[in-house]
Amino acid sequence: MAKIADPLVIGRVVGDVIDSISPTIKMSITYNSNKQVYNGHELFPSSVSFKPKVEVHGGDMRSFFTLIMTDPDVPGPSDPYLREHLHWIVTDIPGTTNSSFGREVVSYEMPRPNIGIHRFVFLLFKQKRRETVSALPLSRDGFSTRKFAEENELGLPVSAVFFNCQRETAARRR
Repeated sequence: MAKIADPLVIGRVVGDVIDSISPTIKMSITYNSNKQVYNGHELFPSSVSFKPKVEVHGGDMRSFFTLIMTDPDVPGPSDPYLREHLHWIVTDIPGTTNSSFGREVVSYEMPRPNIGIHRFVFLLFKQKRRETVSALPLSRDGFSTRKFAEENELGLPVSAVFFNCQRETAARRR
């Protein structure tokens, strides 16, 4: 039987952004009601300009989640010395709904990669209880998912997905 490699390991999300993942919850992310996010797929900046719909599957009425969207490839993937750039944080997402029912503590910022192909990573953490996230980042630049999770006692992410995105030129737009 062939073993399927984990795209989060191959895509270096595990390693560059997080140390490990404990995948116990399913999460679906959809842009513009028809662009589903799958690990490693490319999406154009023009198709991700507005915040996506994020659905949590497998939680219950007593569970709450924190969603983080980050870019670990700043300023460019060959030398990401500014890693990470924070794009979005939503906390207190009820386990049976979507991110629109959570508390947006850092507003959505659309991807605008300038150099190379960037990874945009969505990470879902299970909170110990409602309103546990209080240590908020002071800046989007120099964000650390690991540090944020540790400061807020979030543990390992329970779900993650990433897409690739690069600067869109007029010739590439279709």
